[in-house]
Amino acid sequence: MSTADITAEHHDDHHDHGPAKGLSRWFFTTNHKDIGSMYLWFSLAMFLVGGSMALVIRAELFQPGLQLVEPGFFNQMTTMHGLIMVFGAVMPAFVGLANWMVPMMIGAPDMALPRMNNWSFWILPFAFGMLLLTLFMDGGAPNFGWTFYAPLSTTYAPDSVTFFIFAVHMMGVSSIMGAINIVATILNMRAPGMTLMKMPLFVWTWLITAYLLIAVMPVLAGVVTMMLMDIHFGTSFFDAAGGGDPVLFQHVFWFFGHPEVYIMILPAFGIVSAIIPTFARKQLFGYASMVYATASIAFLSFIVWAHHMFTVGMPLAGELFFMFATMLIAVPTGVKVFNWIATMWRGSMTFETPMLFALAFVILFTIGGLSGLMLAIAPADFQYHDTYFVVAHFHYVLVPGAIFSIMAAVYYWLPKWTGHQLNEGAGKFHFWMSFIGVNITFFPMHFIGLAGMPRRIPDYALQFADFNAIASVGAFIFGLSQLIFVWNVIQNIRSGKKAEAKCWEGAEGLEWSVPSPAPYHTFTTPPQIEGAK
Repeated sequence: MSTADITAEHHDDHHDHGPAKGLSRWFFTTNHKDIGSMYLWFSLAMFLVGGSMALVIRAELFQPGLQLVEPGFFNQMTTMHGLIMVFGAVMPAFVGLANWMVPMMIGAPDMALPRMNNWSFWILPFAFGMLLLTLFMDGGAPNFGWTFYAPLSTTYAPDSVTFFIFAVHMMGVSSIMGAINIVATILNMRAPGMTLMKMPLFVWTWLITAYLLIAVMPVLAGVVTMMLMDIHFGTSFFDAAGGGDPVLFQHVFWFFGHPEVYIMILPAFGIVSAIIPTFARKQLFGYASMVYATASIAFLSFIVWAHHMFTVGMPLAGELFFMFATMLIAVPTGVKVFNWIATMWRGSMTFETPMLFALAFVILFTIGGLSGLMLAIAPADFQYHDTYFVVAHFHYVLVPGAIFSIMAAVYYWLPKWTGHQLNEGAGKFHFWMSFIGVNITFFPMHFIGLAGMPRRIPDYALQFADFNAIASVGAFIFGLSQLIFVWNVIQNIRSGKKAEAKCWEGAEGLEWSVPSPAPYHTFTTPPQIEGAK
């Protein structure tokens, strides 16, 4: 679908109703662009908070011995870092991008349920305010790891765990409302002529992600409610002394947790599938196979959860099933990587900042996927389990996967949002510092993990010292380079050369048919989509 195929009025130039003035605009807005912007700013704030906690962890691990923080506080940092990055940085950023881009990509005037959209955002600051305040409570913040395994999180937890449970409930409510809104918008508000198989890949990946969220967030709510009951109401869901089973917690948690992994990566696939064709100046190779691969990954994500649990004493048949199912999920993922490479093959490629982040995504996400295949092999996983090899694996998936794709999306669509061209020099400097920092941080973790260093420990044996020192230096390079990103975004909002409606040569889609910056109200008259994809 090209912008030339679009007929009809894109927006109403004489629409006088603009944004309200002052704070009331942000508190009461139902405009998808305003709400998308709030999600993105909130996500950036949480990214910086969670990243600061990661730097506390890496500063402590720079040398063997206890240097800077007490072991108890170290455990609080590892827990809060994981929770804030997953639920506060990555997920709200993707929801913010969906809010901004999905209505523009499908020719809709706004989200289907705009008041619910406002509410789904404003729940989040209160949820994370409650979570962060646990740091100042008696006994400190949650200290049992982001997976909050029982009985560590029920019998031995600090008092703040109750506030953590309520915060998780609020995050879940926000996610479910946002997901319902996205499904309703995509299914009901597409422009005339836009069939499902003409939708941009980003819209497809978000439609499938939204169904995953609706399916699994209630499971998370269930498991934290069972925790609450065990702590305060005398039940024994996870207490072996009362007839419960701690392994039940792992089953229920990972039935949520594994689809959650794909909730954090499927929208990234959509972003990269928009950026690579633009800068390769070719149509995406194998559009239909990309849609089917995304749906296959989502389906398979429900039947692989116990590969996180090979060491709990599962029966051999169970281990074999989850091992083969996990290997199977690599097939549709491999289809995607092949299609991205085929799209670039013999394309007229240029290497602007969004393309650099997209290329780094393809390369480093593939490395993370291959180490995941190693973890899928049950007998080998007995060696890798709970070591730094696992930390290296999921950070290669989540940092160059989720975080790099979010940065690529911001660099790609920011001229459309602000109306100003980007500072390419600062963008490329930010990319190279991030790329180098990520690899210096996480690649050595494969080696110390294979050598046997357990995760979540504040001190370690001398033989792990050199690689830990290298990883800590890389973490500070990566962390400090994000200040370039913040500076670049703020500068772009305030100034810069005027951006054209079609900011990037080779960009296709409805969002490039409206002026830059995009008007406050877009597509008051629906565009008519013609031609096939």
